[in-house]
Amino acid sequence: MSDTTVDPTPFTCDTDPPVSGFLHAPGPGASRADAIVLTHGAGSNCQAPLLRALATAFAAAGFTVLRCDLPYRQKRPHGPPFPGEAARDRQGLQNAVEALKSSKSAGGAPFDHVFLGGHSYGGRQATMLAAEHPSLASGLLLTSYPLHPPGQPAKLRTDHFPSLRIDALFVQGASDPFGSIKEIEQALKLIPARTLLVKVEGVGHDLGSGRSKRGATGGSSSSASLPEAIVADFLRFFDLT
Repeated sequence: MSDTTVDPTPFTCDTDPPVSGFLHAPGPGASRADAIVLTHGAGSNCQAPLLRALATAFAAAGFTVLRCDLPYRQKRPHGPPFPGEAARDRQGLQNAVEALKSSKSAGGAPFDHVFLGGHSYGGRQATMLAAEHPSLASGLLLTSYPLHPPGQPAKLRTDHFPSLRIDALFVQGASDPFGSIKEIEQALKLIPARTLLVKVEGVGHDLGSGRSKRGATGGSSSSASLPEAIVADFLRFFDLT
């Protein structure tokens, strides 16, 4: 990974719904032509510590990164999304991916791959969007997928999993009340595409917000920070090393 990163810059795209967030360019001399969109959970926004840390780690690995606010968060600075707005949130994610696809890599060429990632609610909407449009992105990164509401394991959010035909890397805290490791492992059997579950010990739904030096347990070095470990597993899973 590069030791040099570039400060993120505001990014907007006047679509309906609009795209709004921050663009992280890879460091000088980056030769990778890959990009990823990252979005947030229900009670958060694109300034969430975990999202910022992941964006920095991906940019250090040579990616162009767009971390963006979902449409509901652009309308309201606080509060959860409304169920009736979910389709518009998915359209906003689609617009964000398309905006990156229409731009250029640091080398001036079109991107080889554009991935889509989201935390919790953002990840759920990303999987639903990918199930509807399997060719939209090159793969998915799902951190803390909200498999069910806390304390309600029967209310699974997996109806679309059998239609998910895009490779996906899941990262789940071992203490996440929205889905245990065992529950996630069972749910991933419903997905016909390739999946990898990266288990993170000692953290819950916020994955420690990127503050700790915990390594992911999917084979990454325990000396790396969690975001760096996630990126390392991502590169291996999608054969980008």
